[in-house]
Amino acid sequence: MEARLPTHLEVSGLIRAVEAAGGFATVISRGHREAGTLAVLTMERGGNARLHERMPQLDGSRSFTCTREETSENKEDFSEYLVRRGVQDPDLWIVELDVPDGERFIAALQH
Repeated sequence: MEARLPTHLEVSGLIRAVEAAGGFATVISRGHREAGTLAVLTMERGGNARLHERMPQLDGSRSFTCTREETSENKEDFSEYLVRRGVQDPDLWIVELDVPDGERFIAALQH
């Protein structure tokens, strides 16, 4: 079994990388310090929000997949989904990145 980086370190590194690139990053929801699940909310200038969650793949790995996109028609549903995910998984970390091409930072997290 492959060693896993503690979630709080992964989150800290992600936030520093985004800030170094001139973006803004913050923790929306804090989960288990060592073994929490990580979801990343990307946006640009406060819009075009997309939620990326690690999902199991056929080969047994877990990679980030966009599970939700916010539109002008579903803003309330999108927010409610984030709340439901937190209730379903109390170990869930949600980190918001407001930076151009936020997906490049998610790609760096892939294991």
